[in-house]
Amino acid sequence: MSTDSIGKISNKEGFKYDFTAGASTGGSGSAAQDETIKQQDRLLPIANVGRIMKQILPPNAKISKEAKETMQECVSEFISFVTGEASDKCHKEKRKTVNGDDICWALAALGFDDYTEPLKRYLHKYRESEGERANQNKANSDENNETADNVYGGEPPRNTDNGSQSWQFSKF
Repeated sequence: MSTDSIGKISNKEGFKYDFTAGASTGGSGSAAQDETIKQQDRLLPIANVGRIMKQILPPNAKISKEAKETMQECVSEFISFVTGEASDKCHKEKRKTVNGDDICWALAALGFDDYTEPLKRYLHKYRESEGERANQNKANSDENNETADNVYGGEPPRNTDNGSQSWQFSKF
């Protein structure tokens, strides 16, 4: 991996990043611009980064634009780094979907062991809550079906005339 003084990182196992992609050199649609990912597509939204940064600071603390932009670059690169490692693992295993376990594995493989266990616990709790929510949605769906059955007396009305007769509604 090589880095120049302007902030370009190239050839990390086939990945190309250009942190200066937002700085236009004039022409539109050059081959170099087509190869690199647009900066707005590569970076997390700066408002989200600033909001996360503010959560840890005292309420009256201020964050400079430069600090937000620096953190935006760092967290975006970190996410790309970890996701790239997880993606390589999936590719070797002939899978197309990166899941939470792959991210945990990548963190450990890259030496971020302090983050692996808390993330595994979070992932476990997340999966439990998703399972509970799915069960609750299924129960609500079953309730709605029972209500519909009760409205129609156990079975919805059937049209036996192949659509030739219009529906008639009675007043209650």
